Amino acid sequence: MKIAKPFTGILAFIVVLITMPLGHATMIAMDALLGHQYIYLAAGMLGFTGLFLAIWGVVLNKQVPSTFLGLFAGLFIWTGWIEFSFVYFSRRYEVAPLLENGVVVTKPEYLLMPSSIGFLSVILIYYLLSSKSGCQFFSWFQQKLNISRFIQLRPSRHPIAITTMMEVIVILWTFYLLLLFVYDSTFFGDRHLATYVVAFGSLLWSGILVVRLLRINSIAYAIRYAIPTVIIFWNFVEILGRWNLLKEIWIEPMNYPLEMTVFFGVMVLLILYATMGSKQQRPVRVSEHQNRSPRK
Repeated sequence: MKIAKPFTGILAFIVVLITMPLGHATMIAMDALLGHQYIYLAAGMLGFTGLFLAIWGVVLNKQVPSTFLGLFAGLFIWTGWIEFSFVYFSRRYEVAPLLENGVVVTKPEYLLMPSSIGFLSVILIYYLLSSKSGCQFFSWFQQKLNISRFIQLRPSRHPIAITTMMEVIVILWTFYLLLLFVYDSTFFGDRHLATYVVAFGSLLWSGILVVRLLRINSIAYAIRYAIPTVIIFWNFVEILGRWNLLKEIWIEPMNYPLEMTVFFGVMVLLILYATMGSKQQRPVRVSEHQNRSPRK
């Protein structure tokens, strides 16, 4: 059975969209259920699970399964190793949360996260100056800056699972920092014009990407395209929550067990449908991972 477009793009968008609240809910539920004594051990194991999924995807080397394994590898590593590392050090050094009118608006770990902008910058410079990553965002800059005149750009050769994993982590990291900087009253503030530009600019940008996503007939490519599409759209969702215009049930998962269970069940069913509904996958060569990633 071959999944027909535009249903392919819709399916991919919904699958990746559901992972966003589930990712938030997993982090908060782990903290609430395990407490300080075991939470960091569990977070470390979650990261190792992500690493295992990435390796599994590399060994399996098939378009659809490897893409899904890379997606969840990125989410697990981001949550387990990256987010919880900020949680650990913010608690260890007793970093106070940001309060407004006695209400926590930014947790301590997110006050530390902007300090990682230098590391992110190095990674972005690497993708910009060292290879043809297959991402049209970088390709556009490489063309406009005529970088090929100065260095020889070669296509990057990474397995699909690793490419997908890095896409998830780098895009999540980039837009976390974007939101944290625009929320920071030292720079802008959550009611500043810049925040409105980010919110509605992200909504417009993601809308353009959705239109392109609906033209894709390959479920594996559609999932990889949906990752930046959904994360950019999620900026709008996050800002609505910051403005108290949206009830974010995923930040209180213990109070909404039915809704969280439904989210999880729907995601599992859609992934099974997508995997079973795709054509029989042959192993792919490493060089075939070039997926013409969207203009992020």
